[in-house]
Amino acid sequence: MVDVITTPGTQRLAFPAGYSVVRECLELQRNAPARKGIARALGLSPLHPDARSWFEGALGEIRVGALLERLGPEWAVLHAVPVGTRGSDIDHVLVGPAGVYTVNTKRHPGARIWLGERMLMVAGQKTDYLRNSRHEAARAAKLLSAATGEDVTVRPLLVLVGTGSMTVKQRPTDVTVLTDTQLLKWLDRRIPQLSTEQLRARADAASDPRTWTKDAPALEPHQGDAFEALRIEEARAETVRLLWKAVPLAAVVIGAVAAVLGAL
Repeated sequence: MVDVITTPGTQRLAFPAGYSVVRECLELQRNAPARKGIARALGLSPLHPDARSWFEGALGEIRVGALLERLGPEWAVLHAVPVGTRGSDIDHVLVGPAGVYTVNTKRHPGARIWLGERMLMVAGQKTDYLRNSRHEAARAAKLLSAATGEDVTVRPLLVLVGTGSMTVKQRPTDVTVLTDTQLLKWLDRRIPQLSTEQLRARADAASDPRTWTKDAPALEPHQGDAFEALRIEEARAETVRLLWKAVPLAAVVIGAVAAVLGAL
């Protein structure tokens, strides 16, 4: 990653991808009852209903975070950047030769997407994703400009993870909408815009918690392990559910084969 200029003793942002949503997911998951033997046998989800949306969101941010870590050393990549005093955060902030970007990540496995200039719909439902992406970029530009003493332009990216088909009526002019599989190639094609000095100044400011908030949350080192355990448990439950769905089909196939053999 890019060399960041910091004074001795300066704290740097170092949250893992999805940190804020993982924390919220685990907090809500505390209310989930322990699964009994029959629940496990049937593949019932271990997730508390209130935690599911946060769980899905965390998977999306972690996926995009892993992709962004593949960027070259000229990029500064920050995750779960806390903003303000109300617990808000920006999923990812990127500082590279091509400029500064905020990344808003949304995960909708297999969903149909409709995209227009001012609206994005998921499975026919309107969302605020474009508006929120614009707001995040504008807020980041204001804070980074104040921190660097320069006019910093920030471009919003909206990255969709795991979606199905996408119908594009008209692409927004001020928000770039990409799938997770398109993200790295798109960034790689950007034309350099910043000098070395501008890049370092912006990366330094972006990495300083004081740029974004007066009260950054403390890093809880074991949070990632707890979420990974939950992810594995949910994946195992999903596998069991799929096996149960396959049982009726298997019975039909076996019955058909038996009938054929009996007729011979």
